[in-house]
Amino acid sequence: MTDNQQSAANKIPDSLSGLTAIVTGGGRGIGLGIAKDLASQGCRIALWDVDSAALDQAAAELKTSGADVYAKLISVTAQEEVEHEVAELYSATGRVDILVNNAGIGGDKLVEKMNLDFWQRVVETNLTSQFICAKAVLPYMVQQRFGRIINISSRAWLGNRGQASYSASKGGVVSFTRSLALEYARHGITANAIAPGITETPLFQTLSEQVISDLKRSVPVQRIGQSEDVANAVRFFSQPASNYVTGQLLYVCGGRSLSSVSV
Repeated sequence: MTDNQQSAANKIPDSLSGLTAIVTGGGRGIGLGIAKDLASQGCRIALWDVDSAALDQAAAELKTSGADVYAKLISVTAQEEVEHEVAELYSATGRVDILVNNAGIGGDKLVEKMNLDFWQRVVETNLTSQFICAKAVLPYMVQQRFGRIINISSRAWLGNRGQASYSASKGGVVSFTRSLALEYARHGITANAIAPGITETPLFQTLSEQVISDLKRSVPVQRIGQSEDVANAVRFFSQPASNYVTGQLLYVCGGRSLSSVSV
């Protein structure tokens, strides 16, 4: 890195424009919505996913809108791979400012029918990956004395029948976020979590009209969440101006967390 790049990296930003943001699981759904929103604010986007077709399509869509995109086919559970990719990104852009840990998988199975492999796969993908990615970006954020880590949890962390592994992994995200916030606040780094409720994604769209109607009625605001709703929350936590907000969990669920324990 040149002296000019180093000077730029150590300058505290006053807006999102020109910052570098990593969005894991950014090929579709909520992740793509987050990437689009951050790109609209002037961020460079490092788009990570394990689905090559979705990744290519998402990258093309972002580039068409004028975004600066670094699309990578990467497994967020592979520590060496993640660390290498973060180093490459920093070398190319001179900054690593925002990490949105969005990648995750579902896990619906009763405990009595769940084997250890199933449990470990859900926890590794939803929780361990967030540790791996955060650990990889932290040295660069500490050097910059600026960083924003936003971990996507779920309202399901409150617990739900048939979702022991998923709920446990998302609850772990909340606890991990709080510890991360305490450890790195003095370095100008904030860590916050978002707990989406029912959100329209490609998987959600496969549900029957009756199920969708029933779910909609269960939401106090009487609508299904959109990826833009989550993206708005990510944008708030990403802003340099949010530097006095850390270790928090923000529900984006239309009020459903107030009255229902189920997902």
